[in-house]
Amino acid sequence: MIALGVDVGGTFTDLILADLAKGDVTIHKTPSTPSDPAEGVINGVRGICELTGTEPGRIDAIFHGTTVGTNAMLVHDGAVTGMITNEGFRDILHIGRHQRPQHYSIMQDLPWQSRPLIRRRFRKTVAGRLDAKGNELVPLDEEAVAKAARELGAAGVEAILVGFLFSYVNPVHEQRAAEIVRATLPDVFVTTSAEVSPQFREFERFTTAAMSAFIGPKVRRYVSRLSDELREIGVHGELRVMTSSGGLATPEMIAERPATTLLSGLVAGVRGGAWVGSHAGTDRLVTLDIGGTSADIGIIRDGRLAEADARSAKIADFPVMLPMIDIHTVGAGGGSIAHIDRGKAFRVGPQSAGADPGPAAYGRGGTVPTVTDANLVLGRLVADNFLGGRMALDANAAARVIGELAEKLGRTPEETAEGALTVLNSNMANAIRSRTVQKGIDPRDFTLCGFGGAGPLHAAEVATMLDMKNVLIPPHPGITSAVGLLTADLEYHALRTAFAVKGALDIARLQALYDDMERELGAIFARDRVPSDKIKMLRQADLRYVGQGYELKIDVPDGPLTDAALDQVWQAFHDRHREEYGHAFEASPIEIVTVKLRGLGTVDKLAEPPAYAVSSEPKQVGAGRCVFRVDDVLETHDTPHIERNSLPVERKFTGPAILLQTDTTTVVPPGWTYWADRHGNVRMTHDNQA
Repeated sequence: MIALGVDVGGTFTDLILADLAKGDVTIHKTPSTPSDPAEGVINGVRGICELTGTEPGRIDAIFHGTTVGTNAMLVHDGAVTGMITNEGFRDILHIGRHQRPQHYSIMQDLPWQSRPLIRRRFRKTVAGRLDAKGNELVPLDEEAVAKAARELGAAGVEAILVGFLFSYVNPVHEQRAAEIVRATLPDVFVTTSAEVSPQFREFERFTTAAMSAFIGPKVRRYVSRLSDELREIGVHGELRVMTSSGGLATPEMIAERPATTLLSGLVAGVRGGAWVGSHAGTDRLVTLDIGGTSADIGIIRDGRLAEADARSAKIADFPVMLPMIDIHTVGAGGGSIAHIDRGKAFRVGPQSAGADPGPAAYGRGGTVPTVTDANLVLGRLVADNFLGGRMALDANAAARVIGELAEKLGRTPEETAEGALTVLNSNMANAIRSRTVQKGIDPRDFTLCGFGGAGPLHAAEVATMLDMKNVLIPPHPGITSAVGLLTADLEYHALRTAFAVKGALDIARLQALYDDMERELGAIFARDRVPSDKIKMLRQADLRYVGQGYELKIDVPDGPLTDAALDQVWQAFHDRHREEYGHAFEASPIEIVTVKLRGLGTVDKLAEPPAYAVSSEPKQVGAGRCVFRVDDVLETHDTPHIERNSLPVERKFTGPAILLQTDTTTVVPPGWTYWADRHGNVRMTHDNQA
């Protein structure tokens, strides 16, 4: 089977073509096309097919990570969206909750108020009401629904959310209203809150569904167009898209539930890091994926990707109630702009030069100093060996923009460039502390896995700031997200709100809920033509002590639910609560709030890293002047430039060194030891930490 992984980043689109039977792998990078991401994907597919001599028709499957939905949320560029809801509840999306992101600020920005997904004039109310048990109190006013749909259509809305109270218990009113809207406006994207996230907490449920409507038309058009254009160039293999939970979905599922792609490309990187770590013998990793515009941080504990909970799941500061891997993003990347802000402070990012025009060093007309320019000025990038020599950097342009900033700061160009890297690295180190130290996790017990186009440039210095002992750089860092796409299975989720308290719960009812969800996911897998022996169902539940405001997700044993099985669940909750908060209340009653089912459909994927060609001696292809900060003093070192794939296995060398390869550059600072392991990973330790 020949599989193609395609990950679209802010600057480059990364591809990996793998013959899964032979283990042969080829990588390729092509510039992204932000105005039309599908164009960059098609260009990349053509390029890698030409590079390998592969006929497009031989590709059996395409696994894709997309940022279309993510970017639409980040830049607030989605569809004009309308909403139909209950009378008297027009402003739920605006009011939100009493919790404030910044507890003591009176000037803070609440995104659902300052940049609403659905403007108030596009929110319509109709008569109709269910009670908390799903019983009808007031019949749905179907004529009012049709009238509201016509008014929204006349106003030019492109998507409509139908969201009613208590639809997570009984979706009948939402389903009927959606039927009416679809019949009235057949060309408008329509979704319901129960279809997207059938859970209690109406603000979060409505907001999550509003995101799905807001990005829905754009995501649906993109996936449809990409599918068509792949067929036009002769690719007829099945298209699968990465979801925020770390699994794959079909285009049909993405069209129905576009919000599941909100972290599509970012999650692929964490999956790739976890896969590399598992083969390198470590299952405790902090992944640092640095691209052109941002740095994405993930945590892998005991081989499992950390999942976002109800408190931390956010996109563009909007709460999300969907299964998601916990990823923290900061505005730190190769294109991050170094500047002096209005308060005369020296900052780096979050503004980025992006892919066009990009850093000044790209020679495309960039006029502002960026992190890439700083790395070039310090000698950490080799001007004539960028992207394996396929792209030359403009050292003069980089020196000019860094020099202009240096004059404003009253510093030398080297001090300015190194200062920019220190600020950027500090921002990333602080972000890692927020996901580790602030959660009771000691990062020193983890390995820092640096990847993305810029991750290997900064990984060692970020690790130094965190006192982390080990750094791991995958064989193909710039396309680790694309690799992660080839390690995933089809994955779908179902859930039901239960509200069952220990000591007073109906086991038969809980069993019936799980059975119903298994039938639901089984039907989806059948539609996707997944054989029954390739399907695995994993049970979970969200639990809390009675009276608590948030839940913890706990695994539920397979098989018939019994008192003994539930005893395991209760104890697992106490243990998880103690781990999360430092204490547990074992005498307090526990409530099952939501029951969940995770369905996995196994697909062919990468089993082992490609064989690493053994070399006897490292191949030095040049040397250059590099500037490093050592003991708070800038030092200039004559630094060898070495082809990374020439490193002998398990033979250790000392830095400084610049390791060159097609998709990235790895910087080994002075005082660090580095070597290649048997899978081709570069391992690094600091001399006083080894």
